[in-house]
Amino acid sequence: MIVSTAMAQRRALFILALTVLLAGSRFIGDSFISKTWAAGAFAVGKCGAYGHAFDHPAEASARAAALKQCKGKCTAVTMKRACAALAVDMADPCGAHAYAVKPKISNSLNAATKKCYEVGGKECVIRAWACDAKG
Repeated sequence: MIVSTAMAQRRALFILALTVLLAGSRFIGDSFISKTWAAGAFAVGKCGAYGHAFDHPAEASARAAALKQCKGKCTAVTMKRACAALAVDMADPCGAHAYAVKPKISNSLNAATKKCYEVGGKECVIRAWACDAKG
């Protein structure tokens, strides 16, 4: 079968247009998801109380969801494309505790543990952690 030059050019143009369309829709889709569902929060309270929420459409809804899970008087911090960790002193769970929010989980775990020791913890361990979106 012999294909004319004009027909070959139309096929090539069609394939190029289809490729650009698919690539563009993937970029728009990823961008939309990461911007829309990229809010999280971590609530921290005394005696190891915590709550977390991730991939919410807005920081306010993430904060409310995290506070709802946390028992007692809790403080909420937001995380956007990041990770949060809570460290508690197991020698006295109602004593020293600390949290950290960092871009990577390993950094947040290390920072929370370090802060727990800095505020007087004797046997600090990670009680909870959460990451939001691409954290």
